[in-house]
Formats: sequence, C-alpha cells, structure tokens
Amino acid sequence: MALKAVLFDFNGVIINDEPIHKQLIEQLLIEENLRPIPGEFEEVCLGRSDRVCLAELLKRRGRFVSETYLLQLMQRKAQAYQQELEKIINLPTYSGLEDLIFQTRSHQLKLAVVSGAMRSEIELVLQRLNLTQYFSVLVGGDDITTSKPEPDGYLLAVERLNQLYPELGLQPGECIAIEDTPAGVQAAKTAKIPVVGVANTYPFHMMQRQANWAVDYLNQLDLEWVQQVLSKADSQATVAEC
Repeated sequence: MALKAVLFDFNGVIINDEPIHKQLIEQLLIEENLRPIPGEFEEVCLGRSDRVCLAELLKRRGRFVSETYLLQLMQRKAQAYQQELEKIINLPTYSGLEDLIFQTRSHQLKLAVVSGAMRSEIELVLQRLNLTQYFSVLVGGDDITTSKPEPDGYLLAVERLNQLYPELGLQPGECIAIEDTPAGVQAAKTAKIPVVGVANTYPFHMMQRQANWAVDYLNQLDLEWVQQVLSKADSQATVAEC
C-alpha cells in the first residue's frame, strides 16, 4: 500500500497557539457572566472543535443555547483570534514543520489540514506562514457538525482529496495523520488512518501508547520509513488472505 497523503492537525501541530485559545475561551465565558475553572480548558477543549468545546462549557454551567447563538460565539472567538494574531510578528510554529513539509513535497504527497479550528483561522495562519500553496484541502470545524474523536473530519478530507484528484483513488490506509492529542489520535484511527503522535501537547510516552508511531519533533518523522512499513503491512495482509 503506497503512502499518498499526509493529513495534519492544526492547533498543536502546525501552530503553537493553545495559550491564545485558552485565553479567548475564558474571555468568552466571562463575557457571558460565567466563571472559568482552572484545568477545564485542557479537559474539555484540547483536540476538540470550538463548537463542542463551547457547547460543553456552557452545558456544565446549565446554559443551553441555540445553534444560531453558538455560531455567534464561535464567530466572536474567531474575530478575537484574528486580532490576537495581528499583534504577533512571527507566529509560533513547531520545530521541524518546514522540514516535514519539504519531505512531503519530495515524495509528491498530497497535504490536507483536518482540524476543529474555524476555516478562517486555518486560512489566516497558513497565509501568514506562506504555506497555503502546499495544502490542497482544508477541513475546519465549520465544515462538520461533529468533533474529534469522531472520524468525520478525516473521512471528509479523504473524500475531498479524491474529488480534487480523481486519479489518486485515495484510501484511508494510504494516508497518515499527524496529531498531538488523544482525541485526534482516536479520530484518525477510527477513520482507519495510521497516525503519528507528536509530543507537542502531551508527553511522548502517552503519544507512543496511543498512536501508531510517536515522535518528539516533526522532523524526526521519516516518510521513507513509513512507506516501507505500510508496504510491508500490505504484503503481510495479502499473504494472510491467500
């Protein structure tokens, strides 16, 4: 089985912006006359979409809002996020990102982003980092109604890559996902996509236990080696079927 595509998570893999999101979520709660609770952002929001994060935080406080109001909250946060990024001259990315993207280009692999972040946020960051041209498909939190650990975002990314490149005939097993949270790892695995856990947000040993492979830094991922592993696994499966 050939490796054809690499699907990147966004927050915690491409951009190191979780502190910004935590600040903005807590500010939204305060604006709603609700009190932030220490540790709750990490428990509820890491690896999940703004939709699910905000809905759960409100629910825990006895607030049940309409879909329209929830979308308004998401838009308010997205606008505040853009304003925060405008204050930053050099956006904080993770070590090894450029090296990994160079590897993917050398192997002529398709790239996509699969994230719970709003599409506008993803587009803004990729544009600021001069990476827009490398990612053929973007799946954001406003493209789907579910959130990781559900697999819908990954399945949609595969579908959109096949729509864009019909000759690719892409199957989930011909991709790898790069994730930094347990929810993201579970989403990729449920979609039948092998997943690399990068220890940007959680410790290496936790990623190693949950993902197919784990790395400390993105440039430690050897795509040639991944290709060999996938090919070997495919050969063993073929022999087992005979």
